[in-house]
Amino acid sequence: MGRFLLLALLLSRVSAVPEAQAAGETLKRAASHLVCAPLDFVLSPVVAAQTLWRDWDTQGDTPAVKAAYLVPGFFWLTAVQMGGSALREVTGFLELLPGIGLWTASAFGSELELDPLFVPAERGSALVDRDTPVLHLKFGIDYTSPPS
Repeated sequence: MGRFLLLALLLSRVSAVPEAQAAGETLKRAASHLVCAPLDFVLSPVVAAQTLWRDWDTQGDTPAVKAAYLVPGFFWLTAVQMGGSALREVTGFLELLPGIGLWTASAFGSELELDPLFVPAERGSALVDRDTPVLHLKFGIDYTSPPS
């Protein structure tokens, strides 16, 4: 319920301001984390399998070692992805109140914004990465690979 109220609040703010503004980036990021982190969690096995598939040829191990690593590696990568999505959700909650405050202050001319608290969600590659005026729809993030 709270997520939908926040989304409605953001939509009303965007529709009330005709020109593009950078104000509210912290609130937008917090809302994106809160909305997209559960999708990251659900897509964790897909991202883990994709990571194993992509890294199969780049590993310097023998085929026997690669095969032995496949099953435990999948479960380990899935757990890491799930942990990353949980941290992203917590970060969304931590950035929410400061985001609302900074968004409110922007109505009085303030241009302050908070630096991202969870950088891997900002820089990591993702299955879906679409920036809209209201939300940055980025989910299916690979938390284990360095940004490309």
